[in-house]
Amino acid sequence: MKVMVCGGAGYIGSHTVVELIASGHAVVVVDSHANSSPKALERVERITGEKVENACVDVRDAAALAGVFSRHDFDAVIHFAALKSVGESWQKPLTYFDNNISGTIVLMQEMARAGVGKFVFSSSATVYGAPDFSPIPESAALRTASPYGRTKLIAEELIEELSHVDPGFKAAVLRYFNPVGAHQSGLIGEDPSGTPNNLMPYICQVAVGRRPYLQIFGNDYPTRDGTGVRDYVHVVDLARAHVRAVEHLGKGGETFTVNLGTGCGHSVLEVVAAFERVSGRQVPLSYAPRRAGDVAEYFASPELARRLLGWKAEYDLDRMCEDAWRWQSMSPDGYV
Repeated sequence: MKVMVCGGAGYIGSHTVVELIASGHAVVVVDSHANSSPKALERVERITGEKVENACVDVRDAAALAGVFSRHDFDAVIHFAALKSVGESWQKPLTYFDNNISGTIVLMQEMARAGVGKFVFSSSATVYGAPDFSPIPESAALRTASPYGRTKLIAEELIEELSHVDPGFKAAVLRYFNPVGAHQSGLIGEDPSGTPNNLMPYICQVAVGRRPYLQIFGNDYPTRDGTGVRDYVHVVDLARAHVRAVEHLGKGGETFTVNLGTGCGHSVLEVVAAFERVSGRQVPLSYAPRRAGDVAEYFASPELARRLLGWKAEYDLDRMCEDAWRWQSMSPDGYV
């Protein structure tokens, strides 16, 4: 298949481009590089041995998107091109609404004009808000707790509506839990701008000397060690799920929504201990009060993805930490 990958120079996007090429698919990346580096694609080319076409286009730019569609005969589109910081979304809600919702609408409009009807959407477990229980199935109540989560839920609703009224439009909605790790080559990985919002890149930056300590928000949760428990999934496992989703739609699959996680949770302290074990580096800690909106435990029920796509996460926590540390130690300042 020939696949447009919007946001393909980002963390999950770049790993997905690698896995698509490894599976024999042709890829064209569309990325404005507002929150990614073109150097990620140079490294993808080193990993794959393939030249990757990159159109520097914002998904909200209908004319520029139309130009890309006119030059290629795409079978499917994967959409990663969204802003993704929960904290930042509280400070810039309109920016998030514009980029994440408007961008999705414009992209689907241009797909319709180009006659491309297969769509894989990068969603998030934030659509579950504060869940009543874990593991969380896809049927759990949807109630977002941030502007970012709201943008994902609204986009999901738009996709669902379009799939109902347009028989030629089929979509895969993939709800990620906590992507971590990096490609085993160490050439590509997570390179957040500014202060990391997620646990693993923060741990990595402490271990490499960019930050003095890891601040843990809350050590009094009703969990096995008092710290929050989350479902961490290796980014390569996640990327392979996108390949499965594209291929499922390519074979005539109907619109579907699945969770992507391991089905088990690890606490913050367990992640730190695993990282210290595989890296040989000590991660100094500091404790702070709980953050508003955080919950004690949060992990997926991935059974539907296994049944529908034949997908299951393969890599364990030690492998996630090992690969994340290899990336950070090889590129201590990220893509520079």
